[in-house]
Amino acid sequence: MRRQVLRFHPSCGVLALLVTFVAGPASAQQRPLVTEDPESIGAGRVLIESGFDYGHDTHYPVSGLNGNLLRVPLIGISVGLSSIAELQLDGGFYNRLSVTGRQTAPLSFMVDQLGDSVHDVEDVVVATKIRMVSETARRPSFGVRFATKLPNAGNESGLGLDTTDFYGSILVGKTAGSFRTVGNFGFGILGDATRGDRQNDVVTYGVSVAHAVTKAFELVGEVNGRIDTRAGTAPPGTESRGQARVGARYTKGGWRTDAGLLFGVTSLDPDIGFMAGFTYVFNAFKVP
Repeated sequence: MRRQVLRFHPSCGVLALLVTFVAGPASAQQRPLVTEDPESIGAGRVLIESGFDYGHDTHYPVSGLNGNLLRVPLIGISVGLSSIAELQLDGGFYNRLSVTGRQTAPLSFMVDQLGDSVHDVEDVVVATKIRMVSETARRPSFGVRFATKLPNAGNESGLGLDTTDFYGSILVGKTAGSFRTVGNFGFGILGDATRGDRQNDVVTYGVSVAHAVTKAFELVGEVNGRIDTRAGTAPPGTESRGQARVGARYTKGGWRTDAGLLFGVTSLDPDIGFMAGFTYVFNAFKVP
């Protein structure tokens, strides 16, 4: 089995410096960031986002597959249930791994797709986010988010785990001048794909910074992931994972386009990749 190691990228250092010197209200963060802003999209509003990402040298320790992963289209829908709460649904229709290697792994015998590529759908995540404390000039905003990952991708493709996971996070956000800084901290309860009677608890984290260069154009960056808390070796598929992302986004009216680069934090993550997409927000209904 591939030995997991941490690795450092220059983008992580740049983001760390930004977070150190920036700490202030703004609309909820969207693509290409995945760190959740405590601010909701607003009562009666609907956010639709779509895009793709591509990661080079991705590893699947449960199935033993290695390769380059394309996910397209990635779809996200958020519905503003009130001024402080929203319902989120995220997933994707097509994941394709161009296989560069197959290794012996706990469930490698279950993979029934042969050849130089495998494909499957993306696991769907259903979540609820609630802003608990509003932001003021001196105080950041606080929120909570609870999410469940459903087992849509199967272990027969080698890309899924057939497990249901649960996440809970505390969200913090503050704007200072042209900078918006957001932090997430929480936990995840991950099922063990190799045994039905075992789980692994992980700590989740995320720190993002968005800099408004102009009213429409922003530079963004983040580090987001999870840390295994189990003593000894983590059950396969529940190891520490993480990514650093840097990119830009441009907003015009209700539309926003984005593009960026991603870098893996651990040796199991893609060493480098890129993503692009769009977001559209509109008023859909009135909340009584």
